[in-house]
Amino acid sequence: MTQRRVMLVLAVLLSGILLIVHGFAGQADAAKTKQIHKKRVRTKAARAKAPRAPGQLVLRSASALVADQQTGECLLQKQPQAVLPIASITKLMTAMVVLDAKQDLSEPITIVEDDKDRVRHSRSRLPIYTVIRRGDAMLLALMASENRAANALGRTYPGGMPALVAAMNAKAQSIGLAETHFDDASGISSRNVSSARDLVKMVDTAYQYGPIRQYTTRKEITLRMGHRVVQYRNSNRLIGNPRWQIGLSKTGFIDEAGRCLVMQSRVGQRPVVIVLLDSQGTATRYADANRIKQWMEGPQGTKRRHS
Repeated sequence: MTQRRVMLVLAVLLSGILLIVHGFAGQADAAKTKQIHKKRVRTKAARAKAPRAPGQLVLRSASALVADQQTGECLLQKQPQAVLPIASITKLMTAMVVLDAKQDLSEPITIVEDDKDRVRHSRSRLPIYTVIRRGDAMLLALMASENRAANALGRTYPGGMPALVAAMNAKAQSIGLAETHFDDASGISSRNVSSARDLVKMVDTAYQYGPIRQYTTRKEITLRMGHRVVQYRNSNRLIGNPRWQIGLSKTGFIDEAGRCLVMQSRVGQRPVVIVLLDSQGTATRYADANRIKQWMEGPQGTKRRHS
């Protein structure tokens, strides 16, 4: 009888111990589950704040950046720190420096032999000895990426081309473009370089100039040159597309730079700056821009606009 009581007491004690152990284990599991949940919440929050990973939106341009123009928020980036040749994107800085110098845009200037592209031998529809107003030269340089017009702007700058290039680099430094360097007025030289994150700042600065906004978004123009009438079209095929609201635009291309495109546009109900560098193929940069627009105006973009 006594032995039975001892066995019963031991059984009760063992059961109590097991209950206590299970209780501690349950609390530990609950705490662990809570920690995992918190970690997942923090991870989701971090992902929501982080720029869109390029793997989730396939872009063909080697370097890209999309930023909210008002807040500076980075919405999308792909190798934004890469320093690359920027080709005719250079002409935006050329125009800014000429406008800063307050040169007379109505003054006639003459296209001369020195304005020929002797590096890449690019074609031009501006014959030597053509007389054109400085404002029209700037328009052709920005809208149609006319290299002779851009060179003429630099050549007729106070102090000539060396003074213009010095002013371009000084302005780049003054607006915080630490990864940018200019070598000529047109972008023919591969030593005109920048990064996507610098170009966002440069485009935003250029947007403050009324003539640059006007000239870069003009779809076409017809100019009389002596006895000839010549029609020029914008080098950006998205200009005039009713799906796009573009406030500033510039294209660029040399072999070393690939095909480049920078734009200020209103996309997904917000003003943004889009930079696409080193795209391969004639249509790639425009396809990337359309993919960005579709992404921003889709469910993910809607979520961003209302967050």
